Amino acid sequence: MRPTQAPYPAGRLRRLRSSAPLRAMVRETRLSVEDLIWPVFLCAGEGQQQEIASMPGVVRRSVDLTVEAAAEAADLGIPAICLFPYTDPDLKTEGCEEAWNPGNLTNRAIRAIKAQVPEIAVMTDIALDPYNSNGHDGIVVDGQIVNDETVEALVKMALAQAAAGADILGPSDMMDGRIGAIRKALEAAGHRNVTIMSYAAKYASAFYGPFRDAVGATGALKGDKKTYQMDPANSDEAMRLIERDLSEGADMVMVKPGMAYLDICRRVKETFGAPTFAYQVSGEYAMLEAAARNGWLDGDAVMQESLLAFKRAGCDGILTYYAPRVARLMKAG
Repeated sequence: MRPTQAPYPAGRLRRLRSSAPLRAMVRETRLSVEDLIWPVFLCAGEGQQQEIASMPGVVRRSVDLTVEAAAEAADLGIPAICLFPYTDPDLKTEGCEEAWNPGNLTNRAIRAIKAQVPEIAVMTDIALDPYNSNGHDGIVVDGQIVNDETVEALVKMALAQAAAGADILGPSDMMDGRIGAIRKALEAAGHRNVTIMSYAAKYASAFYGPFRDAVGATGALKGDKKTYQMDPANSDEAMRLIERDLSEGADMVMVKPGMAYLDICRRVKETFGAPTFAYQVSGEYAMLEAAARNGWLDGDAVMQESLLAFKRAGCDGILTYYAPRVARLMKAG
């Protein structure tokens, strides 16, 4: 026999979804432009803008145009940009000396941005792959990526970037002990206010391909990065790495890639409570953008939904190539 009325009125949960104002009032997770960091690729020259075939809509910019991009980001309310250089192959060596050259592309861009757009935070990448003739994030000796020699190089790279005016250093190399070494060197050099966002859980992912094209590391890479980047099957290991990096002086931690690792993001935030970021990496961006450009998905809708997922998983912020686009949409209302 059917009941004459609903067994409990509270079961009518659709009431709160019945109009846009009601949905807004009870929304649990919100995405703000202040959650975004915009990754920007650098190239040599002046007035140069180079398309990246595997990342439609993303370009490399010369330093002068990168300053303009930083000014646009600041106007949109984006709090930070992150710089990644495309290094001339002639400057790549096995010793990676260009990585700590005060006049390299990244350091020139940092100084130019801080001189002309001081209100925006500048984040950098600390890894040797853009400068390494072997394409690896670390120094290669007899076919092996050597940890301690790499850490020494990364410290020199970090000090050069801090001296140029970087606000946030992003060690993405996954070497053991590099956070402690970098923090100690920064303190000794008087860079006490420079923050470290450690790529603490960076997986050996197949989603990085377009990025490697963007920084010119694809053709140079010999072998793979599985001896230092994390196994995608592991979750507990990520917790151990993050605990170590926080204990060594990291101020913030990152999970990379993001969309396929939302469970890791949630575990990190719940376990440590530290500022937690995710990187919506090049392959994730290219996948969504290709589908949108083919008319298979609503580009703006999936872009915003994908970013909201990071926030729902516990992330405090997201590095995303969509940053200026989603910021313009938010500004337009």
